[in-house]
Amino acid sequence: MKVKIKKQGETKEFKLIDSWADVTLSTWLSLIDFKEGTKTEEATKTIAALTDIPKRLVQELALSDVVNIMSKIGELQEKQDTKLKNLIEINGVEYGFMPSLDDISLGEYSEIETLIKNGIDKNLPEIMGVLYRPVKEKHKNGVYIIDAYDGDFSIRAEEMKLMTAEQVQSALRFFFAFGKVFSEIMLSCLMDQLKETKMQ
Repeated sequence: MKVKIKKQGETKEFKLIDSWADVTLSTWLSLIDFKEGTKTEEATKTIAALTDIPKRLVQELALSDVVNIMSKIGELQEKQDTKLKNLIEINGVEYGFMPSLDDISLGEYSEIETLIKNGIDKNLPEIMGVLYRPVKEKHKNGVYIIDAYDGDFSIRAEEMKLMTAEQVQSALRFFFAFGKVFSEIMLSCLMDQLKETKMQ
């Protein structure tokens, strides 16, 4: 996508990302890390990261240009594909999302829960490193098998920084929907067990 900037009577064209799928997890992490920054700093960093406008020129943009660019970025984010990407490829390696979250181990769930508790925005690559693992077997009917969870996701976490923000957000939506249902089922089972214990 192109954006036009008028400066001193001259109009220049610059490239803006075409879709939210053009943003890597690594770039997205740098953009969501604005707990202490100002809105101006956030806009400056976002425009510099998602366009090819030189940094020195970003500071000279008219506020109307900034609003226009930020609004286009917002539109792209709203139009992102929210469907879970079961299979993704990074650096020639195919990774698969856990084929069945019903089979998630206590260790995997505990790891993700701890990473979320310690700051989801800081630990997204690690969370993706638990949810996505190399595909070791693939069948014609769409069924695939991923490497077993070994608790060592640090190397995968570095690879996951190359995932797109779109892939990460769809995986998180899917996992959180599962987590909500899982928590409700666990609570229901615990209540049933408590009632049974009281009756005995």
